[in-house]
Amino acid sequence: MTQALAEARAASARGEVPVGAILVEAATGIVLARAGNRVEELSDPTAHAEVLVIRQAAAARCDTRLPDCDLYVTLEPCALCATAIAFARLRKVVFGAYDPKGGGVEHGPRIFDQPTTHHAPEIIGGVMEMDCVAILKAFFAKRRQ
Repeated sequence: MTQALAEARAASARGEVPVGAILVEAATGIVLARAGNRVEELSDPTAHAEVLVIRQAAAARCDTRLPDCDLYVTLEPCALCATAIAFARLRKVVFGAYDPKGGGVEHGPRIFDQPTTHHAPEIIGGVMEMDCVAILKAFFAKRRQ
C-alpha cells in the first residue's frame, strides 16, 4: 500500500484525484504495474489508477486474464474499476479508504455481490486507511481554497 500511496501523491501533484494503484504477482511479490489517476491529463474518464494498472499488466503479459495477481489501491474501487477487476479475474483486491459515495465494492452497486458478475476476488478493505483518507482530504481541502 505504501507504493500505491506514492502513486496517489504523484497523481495529486499532477492535479489528479489522488488515487494510486499497484498490481502485484501474488506468488513472487513482483510489481507488474503501477499508476495513479490520469483522468484529467489524458482527458479520459476511464483513466482510473486501477484500470491503468490492469491495462499495463495485461499488455505486458499479452493476456486478458490476471488470476495470479493482486491489486493494491488507495481508494475503494468504483463500479467501473470493480467491473474491470472482475473481467481481469484478479485474485485479490486490497484497498485503503472506503468510499461511501462512489465505491462499487463495499458501497453502492457492490459489483462483486451481483449474480451477473463474472468473478469475485478476495477483498480486504481499510489497509492504511488513515493515510489514504488523509491524502484525499488534503487534496480536496486545497481545491476548495
